[in-house]
Amino acid sequence: MSNVVDIVIELFTWVGLGAGILLAIAALILYVADGTWVPVRAVVEDVDDHRVVRWFDEHGGVNEAPLSPHDDARIGAADMADVYARRGSRHRMRLTPSSPLVRFVGLLAIGVLSLGALAFALSVVLLFARG
Repeated sequence: MSNVVDIVIELFTWVGLGAGILLAIAALILYVADGTWVPVRAVVEDVDDHRVVRWFDEHGGVNEAPLSPHDDARIGAADMADVYARRGSRHRMRLTPSSPLVRFVGLLAIGVLSLGALAFALSVVLLFARG
């Protein structure tokens, strides 16, 4: 029975550490690809059948982006909103400072790496406990 436990712990160690490192690398690549997002104050306006936000960029240019139904519901009936615009890109905005995908992959990497580290620590403890 102890051989089965050792094999399962070893499996969790290698898969946890290996997959965790790969996920951490993927999170880093996604973070770099996401770019820099700067906070801006935007005006919310009704245009025909939808709403848009308009803001000034760093160079004084006016940008505009349509609101998705989800973003529109989060902003509500406000005339102005704090949004994040991508530096160096026109007409791109979001309501959060970081990407939900980057956050998800980063947290998944931390979880999987923690599982691998815990399994490694447990295997060392069992190694010394058995003498």
